[in-house]
Amino acid sequence: MGRIEGTKQLLLISNSTLHGSGYLDHAEKEIRDFVGGRTNALFVSYAVHDRRAYAAKAEERLREMGLSVTSIHDVSNMLRAVGEAEVIFVGGGNTFRLLKGLHDHDLLDPIRQRVAAGVPYIGSSAGSIVACPTLKTTKDMPFVQPPSFEALGLVPFQISPHYLDPDAASTHMGETQEERIMQFLEENETPVVGLREGSSLLVREGAVVLKGPNSARIFRRGENAVEVPSGSNLSPVFDEVVSPIGRVA
Repeated sequence: MGRIEGTKQLLLISNSTLHGSGYLDHAEKEIRDFVGGRTNALFVSYAVHDRRAYAAKAEERLREMGLSVTSIHDVSNMLRAVGEAEVIFVGGGNTFRLLKGLHDHDLLDPIRQRVAAGVPYIGSSAGSIVACPTLKTTKDMPFVQPPSFEALGLVPFQISPHYLDPDAASTHMGETQEERIMQFLEENETPVVGLREGSSLLVREGAVVLKGPNSARIFRRGENAVEVPSGSNLSPVFDEVVSPIGRVA
């Protein structure tokens, strides 16, 4: 795995809603801690069809966390909005539609540049996947076609959000999520993080720390999957020689 620049700050959330709780409730503490004293966020709403309703939902919820929200589809000068944002929040939905929107509006490079300069990036589900090199680990239906599978490449690994372990009691005969990740690795070298619901990855100062109540599953081509506990710095897992994982407070 290539090293992540120390200036980058990312919070990559597996899911925006957890069973039994409301929108972003399970991630509120992580979001509050992550944004610190910043007061405004640019919300990227391209993953859903009704962007106005989605933006209103995000605006209401993030206002409760002390953030005023501008949705990118409401501004006339998107490049300036990206350039002035204190926080960039890319919401979930359909990953193909989200990535197509980023390509269509020429937003990939401006967002990359802002994150490289230290602007905090929050992604949820599809928003977390597009922070990866490609969208190839999405499970979404491709009902729109982006010009490329290339995504933001903010981290040098793939995320498979909403990760579910194989259920031995299930009668479903389709591929499990693990089997699909292994199929991805038959054709690709990029390692994959199976990120269970309720979990997130905090990227800061070059470290990748697993947050939330659940462990994560790490997949590398030609190797057995590795289970890592919450609180771990995942970066050493991707070294040439897998060493014990140090916990991070």
